[in-house]
Amino acid sequence: MPLSPARLALVAGLGLTLAAPAFADQGTAALKPADQTKPGEGNAAAAAIAAKSPLVQSAYRLVLTQLKQVKNAELRQKTEDALANPKTCIEHRVGVDDAKKQAILDKLKAEGLIDPADETKFPGGLKAGVFPPVIAEAGSCPNLPQPFWAAPGSVFGGHHSEPGGLAIHTSFNLSSDLSLAENYRRIYGTVGKSGLAEVTPVRGKVPAPAAATVLIDDDIIRLAPMWHDWTKTIVFQWTAEGGEFAELNFGGNGKTDNYGADGDSKTGAHHILAVAETMKRGFPPAFVVTQASAHSAPTGGFEYRVVNWLRAAAIVAGIDPVAKGYLTQDKAGRLRLPAVRELGSTDLMNTLPNQPNLLVEYVLHNLSDADYTYTGPAVAQAQVVLTVLAQKYGYDAADIARFNTKFRNPALSYLGAEHVQIVYANKGLDGVAADLDRLRKAGVI
Repeated sequence: MPLSPARLALVAGLGLTLAAPAFADQGTAALKPADQTKPGEGNAAAAAIAAKSPLVQSAYRLVLTQLKQVKNAELRQKTEDALANPKTCIEHRVGVDDAKKQAILDKLKAEGLIDPADETKFPGGLKAGVFPPVIAEAGSCPNLPQPFWAAPGSVFGGHHSEPGGLAIHTSFNLSSDLSLAENYRRIYGTVGKSGLAEVTPVRGKVPAPAAATVLIDDDIIRLAPMWHDWTKTIVFQWTAEGGEFAELNFGGNGKTDNYGADGDSKTGAHHILAVAETMKRGFPPAFVVTQASAHSAPTGGFEYRVVNWLRAAAIVAGIDPVAKGYLTQDKAGRLRLPAVRELGSTDLMNTLPNQPNLLVEYVLHNLSDADYTYTGPAVAQAQVVLTVLAQKYGYDAADIARFNTKFRNPALSYLGAEHVQIVYANKGLDGVAADLDRLRKAGVI
């Protein structure tokens, strides 16, 4: 069914696009700017949707089931507290009053890890971007403004931007990380009867991690995806219209971030704030560097990005990253990734000055976070499809708040934009309508 000129005009007015090259900010043009200095007015409504979605809750259960497989009891318990305790303390926000917030911002500016020009561009200024509002902020235990399973996976219109999208995104990344680790063991870490390296041809017959001939830490593989996006619960809060807070990008000035040379290490605040949280909770260097590698592997000349994100996170957490082992210095005095495990057996960092101290877990975690290449465009297309079908279900896409809170958000929370896009690609509008009919029959929309 082609879009009529009227529908095309409506789509354009909503900020949607049929061929969206960007993976974020699709559909935000008509939304009112939110007051990002106080918790989102739509957090409770989004949580009510996600709490009843079988898709969201099954994704959340998958994450918790995999968490039980983590062998390190201390890290398992800290992570369970973060994911499942509604009163978990946001450790990097404990005791951070306005004076400390300003001191942190001043240090980020002095270190070239935030762009001062964003002060006037970001809603609420830099302080609101680095310190999104939380519950009981002035108390001894600041709390999350929404449960982990209620948060979206990214900015409104970006990948998994539905209530519960964070749990879905995390379950996929976690599954991908485990699969990647299994593939690496199967190809690079098994031996035959001769004792020489061989490829294990059949997936699923890989030796248990403890028995493999190469070490890939399964605790890190499981925990890194669980923690990487954890602070999306803080950053991407829901508005009364069913939209989301905007996200500040920092971790560099965007111009000279490569040790003073040309380079851009700006990234989403959620990434840096989650690293600050695991630093504050005392997670070990091998894990924290893996977590920090989600948005860019440190290989290929991009070590400076991961280094800058660790530096920024340490400032937010109020720790010395070198003293804690999260960073080290090379002979030129530059901050670099640390030599964890046996990487210091020879001086690789200074022998190969353009190569990082590297664990395979860093790259696997980065690869596992790459599903946005499909899921971002899937949301953009799913939103167009829902806009076209809205009238059939009694919704007017021009009524932004009702369309989002009663139709768009529930439909995507229950179906997933990925499902909608795949069904649309193979069965067209009628196929998607069949799914929506089931949601209407169940009283969801």
